[in-house]
Formats: sequence, structure tokens, C-alpha cells
Amino acid sequence: MSADTLATAKPAVELEGITKRFPGVVANHDIRITVEPGTVHAIVGENGAGKSTLMKILYGMQKPDEGTIRINGAEVSFRTPSDAIDVGIGMVHQHFMLADNLTVLENIVLGAEPKKAGMLDTASARKRITELAESHGLRVDPDKLVEDLGVGDRQRVEILKVLYRGARILILDEPTAVLVPQEVEELFQNLRELKAEGLTVIFISHKLDEVLGIADAITVIRRGTTVASVDPGDVTARQLAELMVGSELPTPETRESTVTDVVTLRVAQVTMEADGYHAAADPAKLREEGKRLLLDDVSFEIHRGEILGIAGVEGNGQSELIEAIMGIRPAHGSIELDGQDISQWSTLRRRESGIGYIPEDRHRQGLLLEASLWENRVLGHQTRKPARSGIWINRRAAKADTERIVKDYDVRTPSVDTLALALSGGNQQKLIVGREMSGEPRFLIAAHPTRGVDIGAQAAIWDHLRNARAAGLAVLLISADLDELIGLSDTLRVIYRGRLVATLDPSDITPERLGGYMTGAIAGNEET
Repeated sequence: MSADTLATAKPAVELEGITKRFPGVVANHDIRITVEPGTVHAIVGENGAGKSTLMKILYGMQKPDEGTIRINGAEVSFRTPSDAIDVGIGMVHQHFMLADNLTVLENIVLGAEPKKAGMLDTASARKRITELAESHGLRVDPDKLVEDLGVGDRQRVEILKVLYRGARILILDEPTAVLVPQEVEELFQNLRELKAEGLTVIFISHKLDEVLGIADAITVIRRGTTVASVDPGDVTARQLAELMVGSELPTPETRESTVTDVVTLRVAQVTMEADGYHAAADPAKLREEGKRLLLDDVSFEIHRGEILGIAGVEGNGQSELIEAIMGIRPAHGSIELDGQDISQWSTLRRRESGIGYIPEDRHRQGLLLEASLWENRVLGHQTRKPARSGIWINRRAAKADTERIVKDYDVRTPSVDTLALALSGGNQQKLIVGREMSGEPRFLIAAHPTRGVDIGAQAAIWDHLRNARAAGLAVLLISADLDELIGLSDTLRVIYRGRLVATLDPSDITPERLGGYMTGAIAGNEET
């Protein structure tokens, strides 16, 4: 679409007076947003500010109580997402909508299958998916099962799924959450190409510097209503933060060292074979045979009062390392907790011994969304007080302790009986952090602890991690947010193709250089 055409075109999206009420809460009130065609329009705001509800309305998942939606100048009323798809709207959700037991190709074409003689035309689908993947830099294996993909690859599948359906208006919810700086720039270049083709992108993000780098216009939502529409060239990240929450941007920086000489966790020569779920008996022999190793001779120590950060591009062994430490997946090597070998212990016994775990995907691994908050408080801690009383779950004690977590961790909810799915992402995450900090854990795995949360919840989680560190907690931090890794960690290790390839000083590294180590562009400083 030419510049002249764009200049005379009607707005791609117009939202006027959008209001949506739920029992006891007004999620959106008189929202007004105009999105011009061929632009990237960012929407920013805290979790719970009403962004998700607004996007669900635009995508046909919910119906507004009041207001008007116009797409390319024509008034529309959506009953289902199919109606939105029919007018060229596609949405990539923060929590992915994929079927784990299907392949990438099957997920992408699901509901829009090309047919030939009454059968699925796999060749046609594969050709189109390959063309889309290559033209937009979204590299995926069409034949791989989604359940075997990391978070980053799942996101690429979701974007391809939207493009496959011919969307001209893309809603992207936190699209850079799992990307290193180099990959973010690659995505931004792809978005600029989509803009040049006349596509419109609605970009939802909590990373204000990124918003300022890619957006043509920004709308700020606070407490369910629009409070400002600004030109990115006229504001700073600090000013955007003040518009969102009334305060300046938080920082993850940790100044005073609390690291002691006492080793809490020791991981020694941990190796995991790619084929099968059995422990590798002889890693050296596996290497000689050319077997692919998901983890290759990984060794490190974490001391009391220390946060060890692990940096790596998604899919380089981070998830497998967590599974090995938690006892979810067997591996060769040894793992010691306070000097005791726990390598053969069950996951439950490791949990009971004082290992806390904040998982990377709160919906798939951290919560039962259809269960109440107090039931989620018990999750993974059901054999210990306050949840357990004899052979029974102590509901009264569990509810009382959930009330404590709600208060101490500022989980905003009407009641501990509220279902987890009713909470915003940030409040869900704060509940998980509160649960895993309870019971005085000796060691904590924090995997992407602030992924997809607003700057207010992010600052609160950082404070809790810093305070626990100061009290002697040993923490393994895995994050795609490089500023978070650099700011919180006492020591940084880089994982690349299943090996620890570099040890870095957080006080002497930039996100760009760290990204270079993570992608292999900069050689590691350890023997490999």
C-alpha cells in the first residue's frame, strides 16, 4: 500500500466508548482508540488495567456492553473470533492457544485446512508455511510436535498461524518476552516489513524501551480507561511509566553482595541424552558415538545468599537443566543440596526438602486455572503444613495462609476463593512467588519470574527476590529479560547448546555483549 493510499485510507481500527462490566468490576470504561493502517500501535498499561479485556473484545472473544467497533471504516459486531478472523484480524495471545499433541503444521492449518480430493493437502500447506516462515524469519520445523517446542518456538508457531489465515490486522501480546536483543531487532525488522506491505500491528508490551523503538503511536490505559495517546518521539520511558502507574521505572539492580562461602546447591557433570528419558550411563561414550546431548557436562555451585543467573537463547538446555534439578527428567551426574546427594530423590522429596520452583509458564506448569487461590496455594505443598493435617487437607489453615500471601505479596483479588483464571497475569505470578517463598525454602529456581507482568508487579517480584537473597536464600535465575539477569545476578553463566560456555561479571557486561555470548557470536571463556 502506497504512502498516498495510507494517507487517505480510513482507520484500520476505531474503538469508541467501549465499556465492559463484570460482576463487581468495570474492566473497560469509555475506551477510545484509533489505529491508523500500516502502523504499529502500542497499547501499554499495568496488568489489570483492562488491556486483555479490550483485546478480547476486538478479537470477538467477548462482547462489549457499550461502544462501537469499526474496522476499515465499517461498523462491526463480533460474536466469535471467527467473525474477527473473517475481517482480517489475528491475535497472538500471551498464553498460547496450541494443541500440544499436534505437529506445527497441523496447529497452523487447524480450522483452515487446505483440501485436495477431500483430503488434507499437506504439500500445499507445507509450501505456504515454508514461504511465510522464510519471508518473516519465523524458523520452525513443520513436523515437530508442539509439546516438544520451547516457549520461543511456540510463539513463532502462533504468529505463523495468524499470517496463514491472511490477517491484515495483527494483535501481538508481549511478542518479545522470550527474545534476546538481536532477535528483538530481527522481529522489529519483520514488523517494519509488514508495515510496508500495509499490515497493521497492535503491539502490547511492558517493555517500554521496546515500545518506544517500534511504535508509531502509543495509547496508555490505566484502571480500565484511556488516559493518553502519545507520539513515541515526544515521551521517554520514564514518562510513559508515570502515565501508567504514577511512578518512575523500577530497576532490578542489586548493590550489596550477600554471597556467603556456604554452598547450597552443587551440580556436577550433569549430562542428559536427547533420545529417551533414561539417564546417560556414560556421557563420554555418547559423545564418541555422536549422540545429541541436551545437557553436556554441566557443573556449577550456588551459595547461600547468591543469585546465579543463567543466560541463553530459548532451547539451549535451560528447561532440561530445571527438569534435572527438580527430578522431573533423569540425567547423569550428581546434584547436592546442602551437601546431601539428591540425584535419586523423587520430585516430591526434593520439594519437601526445601526446593522452591517458579515455573516459566504459569498456566501450563504453575497453576490450576479452574481452582481457587487457596487450592493453588496448596499445589506442590500438599504434604506439608499449613496444607496438611494428618491425612487430610486443612482447608482453614490453607485459606488463612493464602490470605497472608495475598496481603504480603499484594495479590489483588476479591477473595481467596476466587478462581485463578479470574486474576490478571501479574497477580497470578505474585501468588506463585508467594507460594514458593513460603515454607522457608533453602533453594529457589526462578524461571522467567517476571515474564508477562507489568512494571508494578515486576518491581514487587524483584524486591521479594532481593529480600530472600539477603536472608540467605540461594537462587537459580533463568530469564529472557537481560536487564533483569544482569541487575539481579551475583554471577552470570551462559548456556549454549547444552554447555556452560561463559562465566561473566554482571557489573561488567551489557545486554548486547551478553546476547553475543548467548548466540555464539562471541566465543565463550570456558573450555568446551
